[in-house]
Order: sequence, then C-alpha cells, then structure tokens
Amino acid sequence: MQRQQFETILRSRIVESAQALHQSGVSFATFDTTRCNPQFWELTEEGGCRIKAGVTPAQGIRDIFINGQQYAFECATAMVIVLYKGVLDSILESEFNRIFADMLLYDWHYDSDLRLIQQQGSHKAVPGDILYFNNPDVSSDALEWKGENVVKMKNDLFYGHGIGILPAQGIIDSLNRHRRPDATVSAYLTNEVVYPDFVYLSQFAPEGNRFELSVNAFYNQVFSHSIHAVIGDRRFIQE
Repeated sequence: MQRQQFETILRSRIVESAQALHQSGVSFATFDTTRCNPQFWELTEEGGCRIKAGVTPAQGIRDIFINGQQYAFECATAMVIVLYKGVLDSILESEFNRIFADMLLYDWHYDSDLRLIQQQGSHKAVPGDILYFNNPDVSSDALEWKGENVVKMKNDLFYGHGIGILPAQGIIDSLNRHRRPDATVSAYLTNEVVYPDFVYLSQFAPEGNRFELSVNAFYNQVFSHSIHAVIGDRRFIQE
C-alpha cells in the first residue's frame, strides 16, 4: 500500500514537472547550442550542464523552472530534468542532494540512483512514463528530429521538449515535417517504456510516504548490477 502510494505521488509529480517545464520558457537546442544559468551550472565542452560547487542539486533543478529563459537543451536532457524535478518534489530534499550530488545534465546521462527501468509495452503506459517516437526517415539536415522523447501526461497526450503537449498523432505529424524528400516511413511510437525505480526511491520519501526496504542488503545484491537501456537510438548510461 505504501509503495503504491509513493508511486502514485511520484508519477503525479513527474506529470506536473513536465507541464511546468513546458511553461518555463526553456528553449530547444542541440548540444552545440546548449545554455544554462552560469550562477548554478557549469557548461561542459560536450554541451552538458554540471552543478557548480557550492550549489545543491535541488537549487540547480529548481532554477531551471524559475529562470527557464536562461536554459536551452535537447529532448533527452529535458526528460532527465523532468524526472529529477518529480523526484525532488517527492522525497526529502536532504536525501535528494545527497544521492544526486555532483549532478550532470547531458543527454541520457543520469545518476545511478535514479535507477531507470525499461520495459516493453507502450500500449500499457500510464501517466509519468517516458516513451519514444522514432523518425527513421529523418532529413540529414534535421538530425535533431530523428526522434522525440516524451512524458505521457494522460490518455493520448504527451509532452515532448521542442514540440509541446500534443496527442500521439500531433507528435508524429511534427516529426514527419522533418523527413527527407523521398521518405516512405512515418514516425511512430516505439514499444519501450521507461520509469524510475519507485521501490528504491520510496525509502527517501518523507515519513508516511515511505516504503522501507527492510532487506536492503538483499535488494542491493539483486539489483546492484548496472542498468543499461535504449530508447530508439538513445542509450541510457549510468554514472
């Protein structure tokens, strides 16, 4: 019961975070044109944003939603930001800062404590899940639109950074506008579904929303192996 309660809370916060990021004023950018607020983040040579010394991860994540006009990044980074914000709003801030210390926002490069899980079955996805629309015939002049990572908001409604909040067909139509002239294959929703490890994260929630792992040693023994997942041609990499 407690685990299900925490999952419901976190999924709700992920959806709220996606809506908030959409309204924050952040821009879409390639890695070459990534921007971040230099007061909170250090821009890396690869186009990532690393939290600055003396700034907590919670402060850095919140600033993206407060001063969105100072930020620009691509869609995979946006998904990780949405997940981090959802988790921040669901667990103790002190625990968030501890387990996500030295945060780096860069593509699907995420902290191992987010513990993303991948399963098949996008037709069974629920709000708060991350899905991927593939665009196999993308134009060579617009490779940034070779696919779109999205958050499922509700029923047939998805948030994709750089596209907006649209039904599945709206996401597909937007991607199809960036196909090569001789394209024959439409963009489509892939079968992969990704979400954070609710059981693991629930132990860091405030009292009352916490699902204590009474057998932590057993859990770590079973799940301590690295988790690698791929959505389309995007690989999830743990630090």
